[in-house]
Amino acid sequence: MKHTIYYKFVLGYILFGLLGILVIDMWTSGETLHTLTSDKASVLYSDGITIVNDYFKSGLEENIPEDITEILNTTAKLLEARLWIIKDNGQILYDSHASQKHMVIQSFDSTDFGNKYYMIGNFYDTFSEETLSVITPITNNFSTDGYLLIHQQTETIARNENSVIILVYKTFLIIFLASLLILLLFTLIVFIPLKKISRAAGEYAKGNLTYDGLKDFTADDEIGRLGVSLNFMASELYNLEEDQKKFIANVSHDFRSPLTSIKGYIEAMMDGTIPPELQNKYLGIVLFETERLTKLTENLLNLNTWDTKGNRLEITDFNLYSLLKPIIATFEGKCEKKHITIELVLGSRNYTVSADRDKIQQVIYNLVDNAVKFSHNDSSIDIRITDRYEKIFISIKDSGIGIPKESLNKIWERFYKTDLSRGKDKTGSGLGLSITREIIQAHNENINVISTEGAGTEFIFTLQKAKKQLKEYSE
Repeated sequence: MKHTIYYKFVLGYILFGLLGILVIDMWTSGETLHTLTSDKASVLYSDGITIVNDYFKSGLEENIPEDITEILNTTAKLLEARLWIIKDNGQILYDSHASQKHMVIQSFDSTDFGNKYYMIGNFYDTFSEETLSVITPITNNFSTDGYLLIHQQTETIARNENSVIILVYKTFLIIFLASLLILLLFTLIVFIPLKKISRAAGEYAKGNLTYDGLKDFTADDEIGRLGVSLNFMASELYNLEEDQKKFIANVSHDFRSPLTSIKGYIEAMMDGTIPPELQNKYLGIVLFETERLTKLTENLLNLNTWDTKGNRLEITDFNLYSLLKPIIATFEGKCEKKHITIELVLGSRNYTVSADRDKIQQVIYNLVDNAVKFSHNDSSIDIRITDRYEKIFISIKDSGIGIPKESLNKIWERFYKTDLSRGKDKTGSGLGLSITREIIQAHNENINVISTEGAGTEFIFTLQKAKKQLKEYSE
């Protein structure tokens, strides 16, 4: 059944109403009757005490004076009750209705009242209807001469009970109807949002990550945050799916181009299209394309390793100049071909940082390799290292082709290449800068880029200065 939670809530609401009626009928009714009876008996007992104290101070006489009987008759009418004066042996000396006068109730026993001053029933089969009988002792010299009994039919109490129960039912009905507001609020605040979330989850499960049914979730509560989180998750999954498509497209492109060249040149050599005297030239091209594939494969393996183990850094303290010098030396051949000079500017040679040496070496190599690759002939590359407070700032700046403004935020994406770089970057995989940023971020540091198209590019990243500086680097 759909909307199970909602129907359960409605069912619970109905059960609440039925349970309320059942409680009123079985428990409240009984408790009300008991309370009204007790209160009525208490009032009648107080009236009995007053009568005994006013007219029977000297005890009980066999013949009750006529003036007292008249007062008792009047009192009985006012109380809508029946008054008896009865001796301890059960003989009735006075009856306000006169019908039971001088009658003896053989089974009468005052101890039947127990620790109460009233009982409910037909009073030893005297009355045909249920009656409340309240007993008040008449004493003389600390001995009981007899009792004043006040009998009142429980019909009056029952009418009062019905009035109270009707009032309770009306009150409960008002509360029950008012609680519909809770059901309405539940529908608006809980059920409808949960229904939207459930539907959205179903759409996302089908692969429809562009479903926008949760875009209007703005409530700052648990359900609202759940909807926002689910919408954000779908957006991220959609972006991830798009990235995967782009990833596959870029990998296919970067693998297909050298493979096509290799296949074409080898087939040409095998079918004689390329004569033997020119084969060495084209074998060199094949070797170049093979090295390009090897580099691309290594970058993919490095990226995969970094994705799974990127947070496992081996932090050590090392001298930054000792790391830079051999890296710069590896680019001497490339720099000589393009007549590029690398200028290293350091505030001091004893800058010591706390980082993963191998990973930072990879970062600097990638950035210098890009600078050399995209620099114009007869230009220079500046590598500048400065410190501020607890941070070391490393800047690598070239005066090459630069990066278009619209591409600055995309250069960190895997396999991304700007249109300007595609003509020059024959060996690049589009993974270097992505790996570089992930390494720096794993160190909880920052890397930024400043570039002007046609004027050059500068990459700046930070490292944590070691607490204890090593001795100055010496040649």
